[in-house]
Amino acid sequence: MSAEAVQAAAQHPAEAPTASAGPDGDRPLRIALLTYKGNPFCGGQGVYVRHLSRELARLGHTVEVIGAQPYPVLDDVDTARTESGGGVTLTELPSLDLYRQPDPFRTPKRGEYRDWIDAVEVGTMWTGGFPEPLTFSLRARRHLAARRGDFDVVHDNQTLGYGLLGDLGAPLVTTIHHPITVDRQLDLDAADGWKRRASVRRWYGFTRMQKRVARRLPSVLTVSGSSRQEIVDHLGVRDGRIHVVHIGADTDLFSPDPSVPEIPGRIVTTSSADVPLKGLVHLVEALAKVRAGNPRAHLVVVGKRADDGPVAAAIARHGLGDAIEFVKGISDTELVDLVRGAQIACVPSLYEGFSLPAAEAMATGTPLLATTGGAIPEVSGPDGETCLSVPPGDADALAAGLTRLLDDDRLRRRLGAAGRERVLARFTWRQAAIGTAERYREAIALQNPRGRAARTRRTTASAPAPAGRA
Repeated sequence: MSAEAVQAAAQHPAEAPTASAGPDGDRPLRIALLTYKGNPFCGGQGVYVRHLSRELARLGHTVEVIGAQPYPVLDDVDTARTESGGGVTLTELPSLDLYRQPDPFRTPKRGEYRDWIDAVEVGTMWTGGFPEPLTFSLRARRHLAARRGDFDVVHDNQTLGYGLLGDLGAPLVTTIHHPITVDRQLDLDAADGWKRRASVRRWYGFTRMQKRVARRLPSVLTVSGSSRQEIVDHLGVRDGRIHVVHIGADTDLFSPDPSVPEIPGRIVTTSSADVPLKGLVHLVEALAKVRAGNPRAHLVVVGKRADDGPVAAAIARHGLGDAIEFVKGISDTELVDLVRGAQIACVPSLYEGFSLPAAEAMATGTPLLATTGGAIPEVSGPDGETCLSVPPGDADALAAGLTRLLDDDRLRRRLGAAGRERVLARFTWRQAAIGTAERYREAIALQNPRGRAARTRRTTASAPAPAGRA
C-alpha cells in the first residue's frame, strides 16, 4: 500500500483498500524483526537477519528490522520489493556501543547517558558482564509500547531478554540459533586458571536470564534438530513449543563459477581464532601434518586473528606463519570467489547450531570437509556422499581428510557437485522465509481466540479415528 493509500485509510477507514494476498496464500504481514547484534561479518545473526528479511519481503511482507550496533546490513529496499508490495527497512535502536573498535570496553562520557538503561549497560560492563541482551530488550519493549498496533508479529532474534516478556502489542516468535550455554561451557573448558574461569562466568551471566526467559516463550524457532534438542536440554523449553525451520545459503550469490581459477593447496575456513567452539586450533595442527607431505597446502581463515592464545601458539610452534592467512571485512563477492578458488572448504567446529559456512561452501560446489559437531551433519549430509566427515577435536582425522581430498581430484568434483544439489534441495533462504511465515501465522492464530478455535477444529478434523471406529 502506498503512503498516500495509508494516509487515506487513516482518514477514511471505511474506504480503505485491503492488502492483497501474498504469495504464501494469506494477507501480507507487518513484521518487527529484533536483533541486538546485526553485524553480517561477525557471526550468523546478522546473516540471518539480512537474508530472512529480504526473502520475507519477496513473499510480500513488510519487515522492519529494529537493531542495535553493529547495525545490520540489509538489502536495498528497492531490490527487495515485489509486486505484492513487501519491503525492508531498518530502525536504529542505539546502545552505548561499549564494545566498538578501536576502543572496546570504553567508559562513556557524561553527556552520552540518556536514561537508567544506559546506566545498567555501563554498570554490567564494569562488573565483567555482557549487558546487551538485557538492555536491548528493555529498549525494544519501550519502543514497541510506543508503536502498539504497528505490527502483526514481533520476531526476536535470540535476544531472550526480560524486556520481551509480557504484552508487546503483538504475538512474539523467538529464534534461538543454539543455546549460548553451549558456548559458555566450551569457553570454561578452555579457560586456563581460576581467574580466567571466573571471568568467563561473569561474562556469560546473561545466560541465566536467557534460560528463564526461554522457558516462558510461547513460540520458539530454531535452525536444526540438534539445536532443538539442546534447547530442551540446556534451557528447559518444552519440546512442543519448538519448531525447526532450516536456514540456508544465498544460492544465487554462492554458486559455482568455472572462470574462477582453483588455487592448488588452498583450504578455506570461516572462524575466529579466539573462539574455542570453532575448533580452529585443531585445523592448524592438522595443516602442520598435511604440509609434511604436501608443502603447497595452505589455509585462508575468514575471521579475526588472535595475537595470543592456543591458535597463535600453534601457528608459532609449527612455523605456519607463511602458510596461514587471516582475512576480514571482505565483500560478499570477494568471499564467494575466495571459496570458489579453494580446493577444500573446512568446518572444524566442535559444535554448530547449523553452520552457514558449510551450506555456503557447498552451494559454490567447493568440496567440504566437516566435523560431526552439533548440527553440522544435518547440513553437510552423509560422509562420502556430499562431504567428508570427521569427529570434532581430532587433528589426525582432519589431516587425513585434507590429504585425501587434496590428492583426489575426482572425489573433489563428485562431492562438490553433490553438495550443491543438497543445498538447492534443502537449504535456501526462500524456503526459510516460507517456513518462518507459517510460524508467524500460527502464533497470530494462537493469540486470537477465534484462531485458536479454528485451529482446534482443523486439528480434530485431521486426527485419525480411534482404533475400532469407522
